[in-house]
Amino acid sequence: MTPPLPGPLPGAEPAQVLPRWLRLLPAALLIGTAVAQLAEPRSPQFGYLLSALPPLTGLIYGPGLTAVLGAAVLVLLALPVTRPGHVSGGDLAAVAAIGASSVLVAWFRARYTRDLVVFRSVAEAAQRAVLPPLPERVGPVRCAALYRAAQRGALVGGDLYDVRAGPFGVRALVGDVQGHGVAAVGTVASVLGTFREAALDEAGLEGLAARLDRRLRLDAGDRTELFATALLLEFPPGGAMVRLVSCGHPPLLLLRGWRVRELGSQPGPPLGLGLPGGGAPRPAATDLARGDVLLGYTDGVTEARGADGAFYPLVDRLAARLGADGALAPGDVVDFVWRDLTAFAREIRDDVALLSLSLNAEPHADAGLDADVDADLATEGGLNNVHSHAE
Repeated sequence: MTPPLPGPLPGAEPAQVLPRWLRLLPAALLIGTAVAQLAEPRSPQFGYLLSALPPLTGLIYGPGLTAVLGAAVLVLLALPVTRPGHVSGGDLAAVAAIGASSVLVAWFRARYTRDLVVFRSVAEAAQRAVLPPLPERVGPVRCAALYRAAQRGALVGGDLYDVRAGPFGVRALVGDVQGHGVAAVGTVASVLGTFREAALDEAGLEGLAARLDRRLRLDAGDRTELFATALLLEFPPGGAMVRLVSCGHPPLLLLRGWRVRELGSQPGPPLGLGLPGGGAPRPAATDLARGDVLLGYTDGVTEARGADGAFYPLVDRLAARLGADGALAPGDVVDFVWRDLTAFAREIRDDVALLSLSLNAEPHADAGLDADVDADLATEGGLNNVHSHAE
């Protein structure tokens, strides 16, 4: 699930992307004015209307049609049958000058519109290459995602997600780099490129997080403000479980039955900061039951404010939705959160990313509502803090 392509298609002429009624407006006004002038030959008002048609046409069509309509206006004003009585030779010269200026304006507008269409199509292609549409299934994992950039007209900003299959299972990433909008796209591209490579090479999520951290430090150079929060997930082959590592990112949500839980791990610092004594993030694991849905998100969701200034209560809203209708598919979760968020918030000022995942493999036999912590990891200190939210 990806946002629709905004704006005109590459190579489209300006008139092709305007409403049909607007494209027909100059010709309709020309014909209507001529008929009215024939019906009331002594009325001076219709002549003034004719002089306004060339500039209007120049805003809708290219220079060719603008010149044709301007010439038609001059003919109507010059013919004895349709010429108003007050029109003089000076008036005709003024209308001719208006028509010539309108042709020039139409030429400049058409030229820059074509350049803008080409620029926008290239920008869209580049952004699609950075964050391509997510498939509905990656291996045994069903996927649904949504991205909305805070900057108007942009397809990619400072948030990111990806799901990749590899030798260690299916791995997913949800992240948020410092900054937002088009200015953050370069960092997003760097993080995603490193993730796609390291997901095939690193045996553990800790190593994957270390690779991402090193990439950001190299990109930062002498700067200290380049960092990213990230949530790394892994669905190992042949198992009904998910492993996760958090690097300063909002917790992963588990939707099971009518309940919503925050799956936490002992988090590490955000990637790229290199905080002294921060330590590496420790992984946690959770067994999955049939019908479980996971939801990763960025802080653009939970920091959106309603009319009363309150933050969007994602967990409570999801719990209420599950309590009313029961289990949801990944696509339904993403659709509900986005619709509910836009209805709740007065304005969404930050990038928003949602990634919902569901495992189709056979669940563990003992994966009940309260079996959420992997025993081995808990024994080693890899805490998986779980908070229940139910109606």
